[in-house]
Amino acid sequence: MAQVRKTTHSRKTATRRTTGARKSAKRTTPKRWSQRVTKESDALDLKHGVFKLTSPRKIAASLKRSAEHSSRRKAGAYRSALSMLTFYINRAGKTLPKTQRTRLEKAKVELKRAFWKE
Repeated sequence: MAQVRKTTHSRKTATRRTTGARKSAKRTTPKRWSQRVTKESDALDLKHGVFKLTSPRKIAASLKRSAEHSSRRKAGAYRSALSMLTFYINRAGKTLPKTQRTRLEKAKVELKRAFWKE
């Protein structure tokens, strides 16, 4: 329970809440929910660092391979791969560098080609 302590100022009297001992518990789950979704979701078993690859074609090929071999996905391979790519782009938001964003957008097009959707 929080203790209430009164402090005196020159003009006003303020009430300040102080908490007791702070808890220093270590987190067992990932800090960000998007990180947890990427690791634990039933979408795909991704290769580590797939979104950091330099070629859009390599990104698309890796996503396709992961989607086709994944036993965790619920939807089709193309749908799972594209949704994971879109999820990564959306969660990165404004912090994603422009060069990497264009590379990932090109990877979407390459993914469509790889699955014969275009």
